[in-house]
Amino acid sequence: MSQDQTMQGIRAKAADAIRCQSAVLPSGLTVLCRTMPGYSTVHAMYATAFGSTTRKFTLDGKTVELPAGTAHFLEHKMFESEQGDAFALYAKTGASANAFTGYDRTCYIFTASGQIDENLDILLNMVGNPWFTEATIAKEQGIIGQEIKMYDDSPDWRLMTGLFRCLYKDHPIRDDIAGTVDSIAELTPDLLYACTDAFYRPGNMVLSVAGNITLDQALDACRRAGLDKPAPDHRVTVEQNSPEDAPPQREMTFSMPVNKPCFALAFREAPIARGDVRTEMLTDMLPDLICGGLTSLYRKLYDQALVNPEFSGDTVSTSGCCVIAFAGESETPRAVADMVREEIARLRREGVDPELFTLVKNQMYGEMLADLEGVEDAAEALASAHLRGNTLADEIEALATLTVADADAAMQSMFSEDRMTYVEIQPQNQ
Repeated sequence: MSQDQTMQGIRAKAADAIRCQSAVLPSGLTVLCRTMPGYSTVHAMYATAFGSTTRKFTLDGKTVELPAGTAHFLEHKMFESEQGDAFALYAKTGASANAFTGYDRTCYIFTASGQIDENLDILLNMVGNPWFTEATIAKEQGIIGQEIKMYDDSPDWRLMTGLFRCLYKDHPIRDDIAGTVDSIAELTPDLLYACTDAFYRPGNMVLSVAGNITLDQALDACRRAGLDKPAPDHRVTVEQNSPEDAPPQREMTFSMPVNKPCFALAFREAPIARGDVRTEMLTDMLPDLICGGLTSLYRKLYDQALVNPEFSGDTVSTSGCCVIAFAGESETPRAVADMVREEIARLRREGVDPELFTLVKNQMYGEMLADLEGVEDAAEALASAHLRGNTLADEIEALATLTVADADAAMQSMFSEDRMTYVEIQPQNQ
């Protein structure tokens, strides 16, 4: 079988695997459902395109500026209502519930094997009926203040925060997702209600479900929550974060209680336009072409015990920001960073090996398909693609069109050392 036939077979299997049902309700809410026969559980994600880097917007003609940590604070507060805490309601149904905030989204999730209708009601009513008072906000400020201190003790988090602060001088990705004790002290009920009016509108959200559930079951829950009716027509304009041209800070070093030095080498790249799926997929592929588990560089680093298996490259992309970073632990962190830089230079000179390109491309297909084998990963993959302005089918097709020539062109235009930074954490006892 030829390579082209193999790729066509993978594409066909991937396209069949990602099929899901969808509907857009009169309220504007998008509902995605992947029914998975034979599975006993259901995973649901209710997500909004509102994250930590959204800091300024206009709502019905009024400008609103947000302190760092607003989206994360709001995530915590949405579990609380006049009737009590949503976690207590979930405990009665046996569901496992959680939530998380990213740079461009806030997501509320549950996994359950029974009482699915009741759990959907809890989720939709919790997020759809915000309740804030001065007293409850003050209580939460103390709780999140403790969480912020926990982030300060995390080497991985401190490493990424250090990278962003070196690479960007103004972009809000510099700020911790949770904000600071001082920034969240500025929050008021009026400010939080402005955020829910602007960003918790159904048209800005997606409900994604997977597992032992049907689309009709999800739509019935939406009807019970009133989401089958037109929503209030708020006029919202979000101020987009601008890309930066100023040279980044070259390096940062500090010490923490770690057993081994931690390091990260990162490059600031041009932001990816919303809907540019090919560039998204290519940018995600590049770290694996440089030092992924299939590369000779990774094998050399691992065989010589220069890194542990957690060493990897990754891409972070949001409005006005795109970063490709290589991070891990090493007793010789600068030597490893230099080896990554040398590999980038070699790939620029010699080009990407076509066989490696095909292997990495197939690996990405495999990972996308694997995400659809579990109810949690399936629901979250569908929602994540929607929040990026895509579908999983769009991403499969974009990946299929990428060629080794695209990778070579990207290597020539990206990874400029003028936009590079290096951050290192040294053990405190050294």
